[in-house]
Amino acid sequence: MPWVLLAGVVRPAAFWTFRPGTLPTVPESRSLTQTTVLRTHSVRTTGGVRLLCVRPAILESMDEKPEPAQTAGGGLDRRAELSEFLRTRRARLKPEDVGLPDFGRRRVPGLRREELAQLAGVSVAYYTRLEQGNGHNVSAEVLDAIARALRLSDAEHAHLTHLAKPKQHKKKTVARSQQVRPALRHLLDSIDSVPAYVVGRRSHVLAWNRMAAALFGDWAELPAQERNWARMVFLRPAYRELFVEWEQKAADIVGYLRMDAGCHPDDPQLSALVGELSVKSEEFRRLWAAHDVKEKSYGVKRMRHPLVGDLTLSFETFRLVDDAEQSLITYHAEPGTASAEALRLLASWGADATRAGAGSPAP
Repeated sequence: MPWVLLAGVVRPAAFWTFRPGTLPTVPESRSLTQTTVLRTHSVRTTGGVRLLCVRPAILESMDEKPEPAQTAGGGLDRRAELSEFLRTRRARLKPEDVGLPDFGRRRVPGLRREELAQLAGVSVAYYTRLEQGNGHNVSAEVLDAIARALRLSDAEHAHLTHLAKPKQHKKKTVARSQQVRPALRHLLDSIDSVPAYVVGRRSHVLAWNRMAAALFGDWAELPAQERNWARMVFLRPAYRELFVEWEQKAADIVGYLRMDAGCHPDDPQLSALVGELSVKSEEFRRLWAAHDVKEKSYGVKRMRHPLVGDLTLSFETFRLVDDAEQSLITYHAEPGTASAEALRLLASWGADATRAGAGSPAP
């Protein structure tokens, strides 16, 4: 029968409920309608540790119980983030996806921890500790093996590494406001036919050119705190009208914030932004709970502008060499298309187009 080590190895001490003179019990969860006493017998070992022999059905219930999310120090709890990320990645895989037999209906979706550990070539206890957020001693080789077993994308692999082996950041660096180099601002101003802007930490818009204002609205009219893609997409109705596939744009923004949170879990401003959006937007809460991550890259966006109608624009992301936390984003249309003509019209209308843009405050 399987063994459970009562020393915080398999499950933290906070998970257990102790009463004087009784055996430990499993707390109530979604799958257990009442507290269940473990049917066990103990074996004394060296160092004052006891091993308990537990019924497999009870052990399975314990294995699948998610750890509660917590916050500390004004930032996001890195251990809780690591735990939830691994649990959600495991839940999306089916046995047939990884070449394992499926022995009928499962209590919860996805692979079991034992199956994932087998695929990664690590012990169940080792993987369990990692999924509980205890990743400070994990090696890069083990993380690579787990990433392969979970079929993680490159962005997800990088996010896992950030959570399990975080880099040390000075608090003053996290709190420092980002600045755009004057030369880069001059470059933006010189691009008069392509919407372009610079985005930084927490999806914050730092600088933009006249064409970006014509397409997205006059961000200069917004308070500095509101020049944030997450706030604009989730809290400003005009952006639901601007982006034809609004749901995909929203998911992209949340994916970027998740990557940022993995790199800077101790950032109180990011934590405050997530908290605000979680309170004000049900869609944000749902997407944030999915723990999906995404890097800024390239693609195509379909938009519906209040002046020129439908546009299909390609966007490109250029990460700055001297500051990897700033990116230059450009939008362009294929030459000879209706979208290219629409951009030309926006450029010719100048200030009138800027006032009509999606991001402009309501009159």
